[in-house]
Amino acid sequence: MALSFLLLFVGLTILIFSGDFLVRGAVGIAAKFDVSTLVIGMTIVAFGTSAPELIVSLEAAIKNHPEIAVGNVIGSNIANLGLVLGATVLIKPILIQRTTIRLDWPAMMLISLLLWGFTQDYELTFTEGLILFLFLAGYSIFMVYSSNSEIEEIDENDIKKPIYIHILLALGGSVGLAYGADLLLENAVKIARYFNVSEYVIGTTIVAFGTSVPELITSVVAALKNQSDISIGNLIGSNMFNIGSVLGITAMVKKIPFSETVVSEDIFWMLGVSVIVLPLMLLGNRMPRWTGVILLSAYALYIYFVL
Repeated sequence: MALSFLLLFVGLTILIFSGDFLVRGAVGIAAKFDVSTLVIGMTIVAFGTSAPELIVSLEAAIKNHPEIAVGNVIGSNIANLGLVLGATVLIKPILIQRTTIRLDWPAMMLISLLLWGFTQDYELTFTEGLILFLFLAGYSIFMVYSSNSEIEEIDENDIKKPIYIHILLALGGSVGLAYGADLLLENAVKIARYFNVSEYVIGTTIVAFGTSVPELITSVVAALKNQSDISIGNLIGSNMFNIGSVLGITAMVKKIPFSETVVSEDIFWMLGVSVIVLPLMLLGNRMPRWTGVILLSAYALYIYFVL
């Protein structure tokens, strides 16, 4: 058990460094291609930090552990807005772009409501997974082509570096995040099972938290580097990727059953936290620190409810 705790710490260390590499690479790519950091956060960074969820959910579904696959995504989406955004704002208030309020948040809510509608028969089929994936792909393409190229506070030394350096940093960061999350996740599950915790609780708490650590590290690093577009864009984009890509692709590989608890309770927690975020973003051009306390409290209440 001591080894599991040690490997848990090693995984977290890998995540910290990988998050920094991914942010640096993503910002460099944004500068080279004259694409806004918000778009990069909504696409490249969001996909990179959602890779652990995709790997875990696919593996869980194929190995007939649907509760872990579903709990991983639903729990991660709640953790992204409650835990990750809450902690990030608490550390440093982040700037909110009008695009985030007018386009990104509504898109996240729409795909979340689509998921809720599709799961009323307690399963997610190939066709429904395909619809979720196409919605995500369409919005990602729209984001890239409608970019207004608002690049904020980018180091001139980063702009001068060759493009392949930025691509290698972004790819290396994504791979590191996936490996670090896997290492953290594997040992977190071992620790949880040692204490006789059920698969349902593992999926919505330990697994969801473990696969949300990349978002947490990346968002905190981005906020500290004054790349607030990546921070908020990463979280909203990651929630969309979790539904459209992770659940969408997993459902296309194998039909996913949904338990009554998830359909009648957990999805409403996910929708509720998403709704709470909107008025907090409308308070001003920055989310103040006290809003982080509200979001963290909501996440703590969810964990208490689950346990």
